[in-house]
Amino acid sequence: DSEELARHAESVGVDAIAAIPPIYFRLPEASIADYWNDISAAALNTDFFIYNIPQLAGVALTPALFRKMLENPRVVGVKNSSMPVQDIEIFKSIGGEDTIIYNGPDEQFVAGRLMGAAGGIGGTYAAMPELFLRADRAVKEGDFDTAQKIQFDINHNICAFVSCEGNMYAVIKAVLEELHGLEFGGVRKPLGNLTEADKARIPEVAAQVKASIERWS
Repeated sequence: DSEELARHAESVGVDAIAAIPPIYFRLPEASIADYWNDISAAALNTDFFIYNIPQLAGVALTPALFRKMLENPRVVGVKNSSMPVQDIEIFKSIGGEDTIIYNGPDEQFVAGRLMGAAGGIGGTYAAMPELFLRADRAVKEGDFDTAQKIQFDINHNICAFVSCEGNMYAVIKAVLEELHGLEFGGVRKPLGNLTEADKARIPEVAAQVKASIERWS
C-alpha cells in the first residue's frame, strides 16, 4: 500500500515523500531500512524524508540507521518529531550541510530552529501561522528574547487546544471557523469530536489565539 501511494505521489508531482517506520512489530533496523527503501524505490525520481516520531511509532531513528538510510541517494532528510532537540543536531551533523532536518514538535519550534532545523512541519500551524512565521523571523534576526516569548504564546495556545474533551484537531477546525469562517467539519473516528461543553469554550480559545497573533503583528 505504501509503495502504491508513493508511486501515486510521484505521478502528481509532489516534492518529497515521508514515511514513519513500520509499527506494532519491533523490527530490527535492517528490516526498517528495507521498508523505507522499498517505499523510496517505488518513486525513483522523488526525494524521501524519514519521519522520526518514536513516542507514537514506538521505533526511534538511531544514528546507525540514519547512516544506513543515507546510502539511498533519494534520502534528503528527516522530519524529526522526537522530543529531545539534540536529535536535530545529531542528524544534521551526520547528514551534513545538504541534509534537511525539519522540527516536528510545535512546542519546541524555536529550540529546534536553534539546534539546526531548516524549518518546521506542524499540526497547529494552520490555526496560528502568523506566530510561527514571526518566531522564525525573530530567530533569523537573532532576537531570541522575542522568539522565546512568541514560543510561550504558541505553547499556551496549544495547551488550550488540548484542554477540551474532543481531539485537538477538532478544536483547531472550530477555531478556524470562529476566526475566519472556514468550515472543515469535524474529525474522523477514532478521534473524538467536540462535546457541547467544548463548543461553549471555542470562542474563548479563539479569542486567546487572536490576541496572541495581534500581539506580535
